[in-house]
Amino acid sequence: MFRVRVSVRKFTTALLASLALLPALAIEQELQLDHRMNEHIVQVPAGDDGRAMLETTVFQPNGPGPFPLLIINHGKDPGRPNAQPRDRFYYMAAAFVKRGYAVMVPMRQGFANSTGYYRDRGCDMTANGYLQAEDIRSTVDYARGQRWIDAGHIVVAGQSYGGLATMALGTEELPGVRGLINFAGGLRDDSDRCAWRSALVAAFGEYGAKSKVPSLWMYGENDSLFGPDLANRLHAAYEGAGGRARLVEFPSFKRDAHGMLASRDGEKIWLNDTMRFLKGVGMPTEVL
Repeated sequence: MFRVRVSVRKFTTALLASLALLPALAIEQELQLDHRMNEHIVQVPAGDDGRAMLETTVFQPNGPGPFPLLIINHGKDPGRPNAQPRDRFYYMAAAFVKRGYAVMVPMRQGFANSTGYYRDRGCDMTANGYLQAEDIRSTVDYARGQRWIDAGHIVVAGQSYGGLATMALGTEELPGVRGLINFAGGLRDDSDRCAWRSALVAAFGEYGAKSKVPSLWMYGENDSLFGPDLANRLHAAYEGAGGRARLVEFPSFKRDAHGMLASRDGEKIWLNDTMRFLKGVGMPTEVL
C-alpha cells in the first residue's frame, strides 16, 4: 500500500512538472524559424527618436542580394494588441521568396513583442490609418538602408487594419515604392456612436486625394467585416478623389474571405492578379 502511494505521488509530481512546461514549449514552438527561407527576426527602430523597436520577421533568398522587397502589414486581432502573436504571412512570403524577393513583416508598436504603445484615435479612421502608417514608413526607411535590399524595387501590402495603414502610407513621398496592395483593408469599431463604415469611406477618400502610388485591392464576397457593398464604397471614394486603384472582388472563400491571405489555399485567389499588378509597376514576377 505504501509503495502505491509513493508511485502515485511521483507520477503526480512528474505530471505537474510537465504541465508547467507547456506554456514555454508552446512559445518555443510558435517562435521556431524556417531556415529554408532564411527566416529571422530583426528589430526596426520606430517612433520618436527611434526609441520603439518593431519585432520584424524577415525572409530572404540565398545570396547577398540586393533583393526586391515586399513588406506585409498585419491586422488587429480582438483583445490586447500585445497578446497578438507574431505575424508571418508564411504562404505569401514563400511565393515571393521563390521569385527572388526579400520579405519583411513588421509588428507595429504595441503589437506582439514590439515595444512602444498601441495608438488609436477611436472612431477617427483617417487618423488611425496615418498613425499605423508611421511604423510602416519606419520599416521602409530601415529597409532602404540595408545593402541586401534593392531600394528602387519595393512593394507594400497590408491585410485588414494593415491594409488601411498601407493606403494611408500611400499619401507620402515614397522613394523606391512602386505599388501598394490592399487585402480587405479597413478597421471595424462597434462601440457606441461610431459610424465606422462612413468613417472608413471618408478615410479612403482622403487617402485617394493625396495618393502618390498605384494600388491593387482585393475583397471577398463573404468577408465578415468588409463586404462587397462597403468595399465598393471605399473604392469609389478613393478613385473619385483621384487615387489609382484596381478593385478585384473574388467569390466566397471558405467560411470567411477575411482570412484568405493567411490560408495556404489563398494563393489561388491572389497570385495571378498580384503578379499582373507587379509586372505593370516594374517589379519582378518570374520564379527563379
